[in-house]
This record gives sequence, C-alpha cells and structure tokens, in this order.
Amino acid sequence: MSTSLLWAAGGTGFTFLMTTLGASVVFFFRKEVNAAVQRIFLGFAAGVMIAASVWSLLIPAIEEASLNGGIGWIPAAGGFLLGVFFLIALDTFLPHLHPDCSNPGCNEAEGVSSSWKRTTLLVMAVTLHNIPEGMAVGLSFALAAQHGNDPALYTAAMALAIGIGIQNFPEGAAISLPLRQEGLSTGKAFFRGSMSGIVEPIFGILTVLVAGAIEPLMPWLLSFAAGAMLYVVVEELIPEAHLGEHSNAGTLGVMGGFVIMMILDVALG
Repeated sequence: MSTSLLWAAGGTGFTFLMTTLGASVVFFFRKEVNAAVQRIFLGFAAGVMIAASVWSLLIPAIEEASLNGGIGWIPAAGGFLLGVFFLIALDTFLPHLHPDCSNPGCNEAEGVSSSWKRTTLLVMAVTLHNIPEGMAVGLSFALAAQHGNDPALYTAAMALAIGIGIQNFPEGAAISLPLRQEGLSTGKAFFRGSMSGIVEPIFGILTVLVAGAIEPLMPWLLSFAAGAMLYVVVEELIPEAHLGEHSNAGTLGVMGGFVIMMILDVALG
C-alpha cells in the first residue's frame, strides 16, 4: 500500500510540477497566448486525454475485470458513465468561468450563482478539469502496485504521467497569463495558476487509497476516470480548440497529442 501511494504521489507530483512550470511563464511574458497557439495547446491536451482514456484506462479496466473472472465491458461501461455523470454534476454546481473561450456567453459564469471574483472563477475552471487527470495517474500506479511482478504496468503508468505532465505545461500558462491580464500581480497570477493543479496529487492519492481498500473496484475506478476525462475533452477542450475562422490548428493539436500519448503508452508499456 505504501509503495502505491509513493508512486502515485511521485507521478501526480510530476504533473503538478509541470502545471507550476507552465504558470511560471507569466514571469517572462505579459501578453496572452496567441489565439492560434492557444487552439493548438487545447487540441493537444484533448488528444493526450483521448489516447490516455483508451490505452491507459479503459483497456486496463477491461483486462483487469476479465482477469478477476468478470465480464470486461460491464465495469468499463458502468464506470465510464459514472465518471461522465460525476463531471456533469461538478460542471453544473461548481461556479467557474472559462479563460480561453471567445463566445459571447463566456463572460457569464457557469454553475450555481456565486459572489466569487472573476479571477477565482477562472482558476476553478482549470481546477475542475484537473481532477480526472489526477485520478487517472493515481489509479495507473495503484494498478501497477496491485500487480507488483509486472514492471510493464509501472512504465505504462509513468508514460501516462509524462503525457499528462506535457499537456499540463501549456495549461498552467493558459491560466496564469489571463489572470495577469485580469489585473492580478505577477506573483499572485503564478501562484493561482500553479495551485490550479494541486487537485491532481490530492485526487490521485485519494483514489489510490480507495482502490487499495477495495481492490475489486479497480476496473470501475479506471473507467470512471476515463469517462470524466472524455467528458472534459468533448464538453470543453475540443469545442474551444475550434473557435475562430481557422480551426485546423486545433485539429492538428488533437492529432499530435493523440499520437504522442499513444506512442508513450505503447513504447513504454
């Protein structure tokens, strides 16, 4: 149990570090990221999360259920839907505001009515998206710890952490730079951008604790994280990656992120 917690803490700590490094861009650049570059970043994140959901979460969930004598697709489908409904609930009730949307309605906060400042709502949007990422990385290491004699599972978990970490770098910049534009000091913009990623180690470790306590739930938890991640991709990342007249930049970002995550998972797994 302690081994899986250490691995999960290390993996999610890396993804949090990458968010922090991305947020540090605010110390060097004052302007917002170019719209075309932003679309590429959003598409890249979507591609990484799609590939991770399939290779690192859904397929292992099906295989794990089959190894335990169950019907593989049942926990995969059931957990997936639960993850979707979980994110729908968070998206519905948690006040947040998307920093990278140019639609007229994007200046209106989503979720329940709140007196929170605009800067807080911007941070909450990214924090909401980081929850399933932390769960995914933590569960991958928990699965590897449950099969300690299979080093391939550890390398697959590391591949997932690397992929999520890579896409967290531009995500950190995408929150700190708009916060600076909103009038926050550089230090505060960096801090809040960095802290938007702290939920990843928190939820990563929490899911490891749950998975370790009730091992038969592992296939459900893996597919739960996949459903939550794909909800973020379809609801937010892909639509926002295709805003504007020329959406091919976002499309290429999706393809690039998918290929890189697929290569990481297959090559290292």
